[in-house]
Amino acid sequence: MAARITSVVVNCSDPAALARFWAQVLGWEVQETDDDVVTLGPPGQPAKGPVPVLDFVAVPDPTPGRRRLHLDVNPTDRDQAAELERLLELGAVPVDVGQGPVSEDMTWHVLADPEGNEFCLLRSRVDPLTG
Repeated sequence: MAARITSVVVNCSDPAALARFWAQVLGWEVQETDDDVVTLGPPGQPAKGPVPVLDFVAVPDPTPGRRRLHLDVNPTDRDQAAELERLLELGAVPVDVGQGPVSEDMTWHVLADPEGNEFCLLRSRVDPLTG
């Protein structure tokens, strides 16, 4: 018997706003919402489908210090430079977590979403998730 990850939880102050950001980044849609939680998942997938969903949960205070978990994303329909530009236009910002000088030959870029949650944009392109 084994377990399976069904959701990744992101604590935040404004679940609706942060879910909108990540929905645009991933091309996902809101699957469920209530006062304190917004759940995103791939279009057409049920909430407990084969791909883990993202649950954005309202918490009163930000998490201090560096987070122990972050998301990695890969471009699906463009190169890394074009995807970086798109993410910055959506509101992501570059952050320094000690990764060293940023250069054009980086295999990843460290960014933060509008609430400061760090994530990495990796270089390699992957196929989009299809239902």
